[in-house]
Amino acid sequence: MIGCDCGVCRSTDPRDARTRPSIALTLDDGTIVLVDTTPDLRTQALRHDLRRVDAILFTHAHADHIMGLDEIRRYNMLTRQPVPVYSDAATLEDLRRTFAYVFAPDAPSGGGVPDLRLWTIGGPFVIGRQEIVPIPLRHGPWQVLGFRFGAFAYLTDCNEVPPASMALLGGLDCLVLDALRHRPHPTHFTVAQATAVANRIGAARTFFTHISHDLGHEATCAALPPGVALAHDGLTLEI
Repeated sequence: MIGCDCGVCRSTDPRDARTRPSIALTLDDGTIVLVDTTPDLRTQALRHDLRRVDAILFTHAHADHIMGLDEIRRYNMLTRQPVPVYSDAATLEDLRRTFAYVFAPDAPSGGGVPDLRLWTIGGPFVIGRQEIVPIPLRHGPWQVLGFRFGAFAYLTDCNEVPPASMALLGGLDCLVLDALRHRPHPTHFTVAQATAVANRIGAARTFFTHISHDLGHEATCAALPPGVALAHDGLTLEI
């Protein structure tokens, strides 16, 4: 946190040095899908050697999940291909408004702005050979999306998983779930709330994400039940 001298912000444990939450998935056919474009995207891509993005999914249009979108123009230059973008209609409209210069009729080509193709999610869909199931979530007053890819589900930024969405989350090998801090928050799960939801979903492994500086990695993980841990920057999972 800017201007903070707390134990986590001054920690020497690299797992306590956190950028904004986003994931990159390499599907079975090699397709690389990015979920959200955080303001830290350039730093994340350089640090973790993300050399290609074939598609982008957006969970919602809050600044910490979209403001790195302009960095996608570098991937256009590398692949010489447009990048398809998938989300619900409200999020896509927010992207058009926030990045009006990208979608303007007179937007320049050839690397001046990202070359994107917007696709509205209306239900399960396929990228490459992978079916992706959108999972509607509540994030305070907002409806946002999580995503299920086979035995893996990614549910960031939420404080409620509605019953109809719970029904879509059985049989998971791995779950990534919002858990901001211990104190109550109006739009995010606490650690205790996330632990209870993880227990109901029953994935073989659960990792908490969207973590505030209230939670030190080592101490928090030591207090979590078996099969549950905090995620950290650079974590790699095989599903």
